[in-house]
Amino acid sequence: MTPDAPPAPLPWWKQPKWLITVLITILLVSGQVGFGILRTLWVLPVAIGTAVAAEMLFSWLVRGRLGSIQSAYISGTSTVILIKADQLWPYLLCALIAVASKYALTYRGRHLWNPTNFAIAALLLVTGIPILSIQMGNSPWTVGLVWAVGLLIVTRAGVLHVTLSYLVAFTAFAAVRTGLTGVPFATELAPLTGAMYQFFAFFMITDPPTTVSSRRGRIGVVIAIAAVECVIRLLSDHTELRPLLAAPPIFALAIVGPIAKWIDLHRGAVRASATPPAMRAAPSA
Repeated sequence: MTPDAPPAPLPWWKQPKWLITVLITILLVSGQVGFGILRTLWVLPVAIGTAVAAEMLFSWLVRGRLGSIQSAYISGTSTVILIKADQLWPYLLCALIAVASKYALTYRGRHLWNPTNFAIAALLLVTGIPILSIQMGNSPWTVGLVWAVGLLIVTRAGVLHVTLSYLVAFTAFAAVRTGLTGVPFATELAPLTGAMYQFFAFFMITDPPTTVSSRRGRIGVVIAIAAVECVIRLLSDHTELRPLLAAPPIFALAIVGPIAKWIDLHRGAVRASATPPAMRAAPSA
């Protein structure tokens, strides 16, 4: 039987990666116009230029071809949105680490960390650079914009269940923290209303290259991320964990995400090796 023809590719404006590009561009422009999130406009060429140059260089060295400018733009722009610093070097270093991690921290040809997540977590631990969290404000217009574009992206990408599962898990663990600490539930839930937290929920935890392969697995991973984040917040009195309080969700993803991805890739390799070669090569009917 003749195999079915592969489905026609989506137009570029409907592809999730282009929608992600639109989302972070809208966030950047609206954040700058409404709240002046950029200390200086020089951070744009520094971060994005570094990301593009690094992507081209590392891709050429590792794969023998030039890399994706779009992917580099996403990494560079995410760096600009999420970091605030008075000097330019943190933006350069964060963009460089983000792109380099895609080529250096891999398993079976796949990178384990969301690049920007890894870079920011590393910089926070080493330098203590703060994360941009409330500077964009919680205005209804900003939050509504993030929700509208974010929902469109995750729906198109087929990962709406990831974002919704995280939001439900965060809410549940907020109730747990309220029960354990007596802090009002509204206070524990408040971070979720911020535009930057929603950027995390819509963009970072749904990053297709670093999420696991099954729907059930993706739901389990984001519940684990919310649980680790809850533990970080509950253990805030422990001096050794205080650096993690600068960005609990960033560190929770940096801890849980690569472990889950490694397990997923390892299991996939084991299953593939257990499949008889004839079955692997058989065409679909």
